[in-house]
Amino acid sequence: MADRIVLLVDMDAFFAQIEERENPQFRGKPLVVGADPKQGKGRGVVSTANYEARKYGIKSAMPISEAWQRCPAAIFIQPDIELYQEVSEKIMEVVKKYSPVAEVVSMDEAYIDVSFLKSFKKAKEYAQQLKNEILKKEKLPCTIGIGPNKIIAKIACEQAKPNGLKAVELSEVEDFLAPLDIRELPGVGPKTAEKFRGMKINKIGEIRNLSKSDLKNIFGKTGEYFYCNSRGQDDEPVVAEREIKSIGKEHTFEKDTRDPEIIFKTFEDITKALYDELAENGCQFKTITVVCRFCGWETHTKSKTLDKASGDIKVLSGEAKIMLLKFIIGNLKPVRLIGLRLKI
Repeated sequence: MADRIVLLVDMDAFFAQIEERENPQFRGKPLVVGADPKQGKGRGVVSTANYEARKYGIKSAMPISEAWQRCPAAIFIQPDIELYQEVSEKIMEVVKKYSPVAEVVSMDEAYIDVSFLKSFKKAKEYAQQLKNEILKKEKLPCTIGIGPNKIIAKIACEQAKPNGLKAVELSEVEDFLAPLDIRELPGVGPKTAEKFRGMKINKIGEIRNLSKSDLKNIFGKTGEYFYCNSRGQDDEPVVAEREIKSIGKEHTFEKDTRDPEIIFKTFEDITKALYDELAENGCQFKTITVVCRFCGWETHTKSKTLDKASGDIKVLSGEAKIMLLKFIIGNLKPVRLIGLRLKI
């Protein structure tokens, strides 16, 4: 694994950058792509924000009403997913030219294995060529992180944003990671970070003071992940075809509602859309998860794992409806959001 060289290509503020490209008058102004804010009373969340908007603390997944409160003067645009998908496909065509082993992980991210270059110096030159070609063809900047594995490429990419390029060789990995805040380690969310900080651990390097067994006792199986990745160890390969592991859809109602006709009709539409996506990819579902968010952002989830994978929409619809019905009966608050996730 020591001879591997992995690149992560990440398009900077992808949706917002496309909107700025299509509408040059937006450049230099705070721009938020997401739901309609409706003067601070809107529902839904932020999809992405450009770097001007981020100066106000606006970020992805933030309630759109909060984004509006932070910067009412921002330009708010609802996402044009069809356009973004079209641009993404063109960019990924360019990316795939640079390696036969390219793993597209989202609309705006892809790993490529360039171990055939045999040196990080050549990899940096290669990455710069890739950045230049994407900018020339699509007029969009990107950031590239380079490392001996995926996790280092990912963290290097985050450190180089926006529109940067950073390479971390194997011999540099532990020194590179040591001073970084624990939130920079993939998999460490707010609650996990709080737990680490309660143990006086604030930097990635400080995690190394704990043994593997200590970490497993504290965090369960995830502890082993933290042990390895705090040392920059990651053997996960870049795979040319990424298997679909889960899919999901959610819907936020314009107004909180208890109307069963509205709730269950919307849920049927979500179920049908997910089933169609599964069928199109020739997949079956094994685990069904229903999400129900009530007013006040009180969120509940419930899952059911089948004895064997199924492709029967009647099974999917029946099991999912039962779980949703239990939420509705058990909580008399109006419903804000419903969602469905399927694990393949």
